[in-house]
Amino acid sequence: MKLKVTLVKSPISSIPNHVKVVEALGLRKLRQEKIHRDTPYVRGMLFKVKHLVRVEEIADRGGSK
Repeated sequence: MKLKVTLVKSPISSIPNHVKVVEALGLRKLRQEKIHRDTPYVRGMLFKVKHLVRVEEIADRGGSK
């Protein structure tokens, strides 16, 4: 399973650690989207910045492992 992450709120006035997490997720501009694998590491990052992002689950397409 994969996760589509969208930045919906600016991290400008956030805690510096939250800004770093948003950058580590690859999000630079508002409404920018990135797709990440569903791993505990990524889930932990998303939990820290859940007030800044929107997350949608995307089912993997069959055929690849």
